[in-house]
Amino acid sequence: MSRRRQIYEGKAKVLFEGPEPGTLVQYFKDDATAFNNKKKGTITGKGVLNNRISEFVMLRLGEIGIPTHFVRRLNMREQLVREVEIIPIEVVIRNVAAGSISQRLGIAEGTPLPRSIVEYFYKNDELNDPMVSEEHITAFGWATPPELDEIMALALRINDFLCGLFLGIGIKLIDFKLEFGRLYDDQDQMRIVLADEISPDNCRLWDLHTLEKMDKDRFRRGLGGEAEAYQEVARRLGILPESGPTDMKGPEVMQ
Repeated sequence: MSRRRQIYEGKAKVLFEGPEPGTLVQYFKDDATAFNNKKKGTITGKGVLNNRISEFVMLRLGEIGIPTHFVRRLNMREQLVREVEIIPIEVVIRNVAAGSISQRLGIAEGTPLPRSIVEYFYKNDELNDPMVSEEHITAFGWATPPELDEIMALALRINDFLCGLFLGIGIKLIDFKLEFGRLYDDQDQMRIVLADEISPDNCRLWDLHTLEKMDKDRFRRGLGGEAEAYQEVARRLGILPESGPTDMKGPEVMQ
């Protein structure tokens, strides 16, 4: 196992110091959480599958000109990413009513929305990631109006592309969460890039015909079959890992 300095540990991933300046190693865990960490568990092999799924999606997005923090996958559970200044806003794009929007507005789950809806949530676990408006974001300096315009434009482009990608493999993209960051170059020029991951952990994915859930909602709602659902998404994308889902332990943390 490699020895690296740990930078940050979240619910599903650990960030370690990268091999080159301006890079980080993103390690995908099997840990599963829901309801702002109130429900905890493990989905065996989730980290391996999410690493591969997110790699696949990030590469496809890069091909259509979406800037991302992704550099390359290093092994079964790790990928090299560019270090970015994370904007503390979760961007949720909804195509079909499900989850909190159904609860808040009394819309039956599965109801197609008249158009894609973008919502913003302030990234703060202690406050349970409250929903915020563009006014909050710009007033408190979490992002500037031009940055927010860029984030909105990127989010809608990503949604259009992913809806088509998943539709092609018989999956309906219900909604998903994105995170963005500021990437600075050697001349201190900044651009907004897609960060974090895109996987069944932060996407609601339903089978196009049966409407069976193929994402972390299976864990949230105690439906079971989480690992199988993640595997099925990877299988349809054509990226099931070559070896077993638990073949690699995490890096050893430097003290």
